[in-house]
Amino acid sequence: MAQAHPPSHAPAGHALRIAAALTLAFAAVEALGGWWTGSLALLSDAGHMLTDGAALALGAFAAWVARRPPSRLHTYGLGRAEVFAAVINASTMLLIAAAIAYEAFVRLGQPREIQGGIAAAIALVGLALNLGIMKWLAPHRHDMNARAAALHVLGDTLGSLGVLVSGLVIVLTGWTPVDALASLFICALIAFSSLRLLREGVHALMEGVPLRLSAQTIGREMAAHEAVESVHDLHVWTLSGSRVALSAHVIVRDLSRWERTLGELQALLRERFGIEHVTLQPESSPAAGVRVPVPDPRKAKR
Repeated sequence: MAQAHPPSHAPAGHALRIAAALTLAFAAVEALGGWWTGSLALLSDAGHMLTDGAALALGAFAAWVARRPPSRLHTYGLGRAEVFAAVINASTMLLIAAAIAYEAFVRLGQPREIQGGIAAAIALVGLALNLGIMKWLAPHRHDMNARAAALHVLGDTLGSLGVLVSGLVIVLTGWTPVDALASLFICALIAFSSLRLLREGVHALMEGVPLRLSAQTIGREMAAHEAVESVHDLHVWTLSGSRVALSAHVIVRDLSRWERTLGELQALLRERFGIEHVTLQPESSPAAGVRVPVPDPRKAKR
């Protein structure tokens, strides 16, 4: 049996720690600004950013745990911690969206005076900060944990944008219900992205084939190799937020060429599908020699 276990992608823990610190700091600024201006959208975004800061910290912790080496009890290591963090973060986002939507509906029935200009100014600073954090996390988008954290930052970005637009509308027209409507729009976008990430995370925990891959396509590509006759018992699953594993039995035409065939199959899986943790079991073709008949003892002469 042959295995290929190259090192995983560069960890995203450092980027997540910086993003968490910046998000928590600005959450305090937005909370004070929302209380001062009376803007629900700004207060909602402050609470959103506070929770997101905690989510980013959770993602950073999960990335640190995932880097721990394999042990006697966890032979694959603890990379699955990143998937758990992604599921928790996506679930938290759904709860946040539901809470903000409820408060927005209440505000629609009970309009309040809002200082739109100050709210818009604070939101503009928040928008710039969130865009900077998204750019900081962009190189780690291959990692499910980092994508979950980036989803929270995207929610913050949309929140800041919504507050900015609603603040400008209030300044120009005085129509305060736009503050609650902006909150509802933000909630809808967050819920959609959260459900998609939650589906991917649960799918990974259930050992499903990563949604971006097709086991049938992978099997066909491997079987198309000139030295391979067929492939069976093919399994593909997620090890961590950024690592995918594959195992398969490969029937080859010539076992003496297996080392070369193994290297070529590993390169194919790595370059075409991004799979680096590969375990392949070579098997020879069934012998096509002369079959020796075995007498049926029931027909033997007495």
